[in-house]
Amino acid sequence: MAGTATLSLPIIDLSSPDRISTAKSIHQACVEYGFFYLVNHGVDEDFIKQAFDQSANFFSLPIEDKIKLNRKEYRGYTPLYAEKLDPSSLSKGDPKESYYIGPLTDTTSVRLNQWPSNELLPNWRPTMESLFWKILSAGKELLSLIALSLNLDENYFEKISALNKPEAFLRLLRYPGELGPNEEICGASAHSDYGMITPLLTNGVPGLQICKEKLKQPQYGEDVSHVEGP
Repeated sequence: MAGTATLSLPIIDLSSPDRISTAKSIHQACVEYGFFYLVNHGVDEDFIKQAFDQSANFFSLPIEDKIKLNRKEYRGYTPLYAEKLDPSSLSKGDPKESYYIGPLTDTTSVRLNQWPSNELLPNWRPTMESLFWKILSAGKELLSLIALSLNLDENYFEKISALNKPEAFLRLLRYPGELGPNEEICGASAHSDYGMITPLLTNGVPGLQICKEKLKQPQYGEDVSHVEGP
């Protein structure tokens, strides 16, 4: 997907007391772009840095340690090239590593998760569990505003059980950024996310692109800059 332009996305303040105005802004952002920046979401910058550091600690482990947690039931580690988001891509797979953490909301789901040992990575599990709950809380608040943006009751998605299992997944990603001469540039090939919403935290490393008009050919990706803020 070609693209060099940098896109300026709307900024949505999740803490704004004017929920109706915020809902209207979300509606406009979704219609015009399908994406927006979310600020004042309740996940503070210091904790986000801590979570990124812990994520890097895992991906820095030797492959023999990571592969012991190889993904099962959509939980655990996926190595380089194990996924291919765009089946039409000529690459052997996406040059990225990932780690899936599933819902923590019921005993069955919690038991399916895989965790590095505390001896190997101290405080890793509690950090990721805390990150999961913080993002889930922000996501539920965002969904209530999305319901309002559609002229629905703010608890609409809860009432129709749309927030029941599977509720949410947390996925950690690492893009090595070092590709062979015949590999595609993108770490994750072109795709549309599944599920209702995808809150995405970045640490300022460039590379994220979005395609507003995915039905048009050729598809054109536009760069999305990192925005500092709470």
